[in-house]
Amino acid sequence: MSSNQNDGADVPFDAQVVSEIYREHGPALRRYVMRVSNDRDTAEDILQETVLKVWQAAPRITGSLRSYLFATARNVLIDRNRRAAVRISTTSLTDATPLPPSGSGRIDDLLDRVLMEEALLHLSDEHRQVVLQLHYAGSTVTQAAAHLGIPEGTVKSRAYYAVRALRSILEEMGVER
Repeated sequence: MSSNQNDGADVPFDAQVVSEIYREHGPALRRYVMRVSNDRDTAEDILQETVLKVWQAAPRITGSLRSYLFATARNVLIDRNRRAAVRISTTSLTDATPLPPSGSGRIDDLLDRVLMEEALLHLSDEHRQVVLQLHYAGSTVTQAAAHLGIPEGTVKSRAYYAVRALRSILEEMGVER
């Protein structure tokens, strides 16, 4: 180990910190990563890499640890995707077939979708149903009210509070406006 890294003198404390990070944030991070990777071993590798990077950066972290964890996991996923794309493109240089455009935009879209799905899981069932009806099903307030069997005013107020809650949840997950 280099002199600027941990020399092992405080390993029990560090192990405790890493264990706490896994215990408090591991399940949510694992769900997030599994939605993108669909491979348990890869997801565990990404989770471990994320926690290690966050642990190493701990003295410099300002703000929410959870936000930093999700932002770091997203960056690890993007980096791995880009490395894989480079490996694929360098091995296919001898092919006469032109390479498809970079998929980094697709992975960003996928990660954004997964983040939103994870955030929606943290809403109450009532708020989630309204958001799904209005924003995903494309229903009007009247249609959502009829579908959910609640008054239009209730749909409007639940939508308002759901959006506020989603902003807070997404901020906590490291998503910036």
